[in-house]
Amino acid sequence: QVQLVESGGGLVQAGGSLRLSCAASGSIFRFNAMGWYRQPPGKQRELVSTITTGGTTNYADSVKGRFTISRDNAKGTVYLQMNSLKPEDTSIYVCNLSQLSKDYWGQGTQVTVSS
Repeated sequence: QVQLVESGGGLVQAGGSLRLSCAASGSIFRFNAMGWYRQPPGKQRELVSTITTGGTTNYADSVKGRFTISRDNAKGTVYLQMNSLKPEDTSIYVCNLSQLSKDYWGQGTQVTVSS
């Protein structure tokens, strides 16, 4: 089994910053990518950012230039640094890991940005 545990969410004012963490554990011998997704209230789930095993990163246009994804392989952890936060960033942020064409999901961490 693969377990993903997110942390770092909270309440901030517009323009503030947060750093999310996702710790992976369990039966992980190789994975294709890890990433972050979000589903704002009343909207469908959307990709925020991904990072591959080779370190290639990808970002949604709405967060590009403000968010940065990174990883620490020794710790089995992926991070999402979120700067210049906007109210529209408010959502539950969920960590994802893909391995052998199978997806694993965390429980999510709440990010709330006030105007």
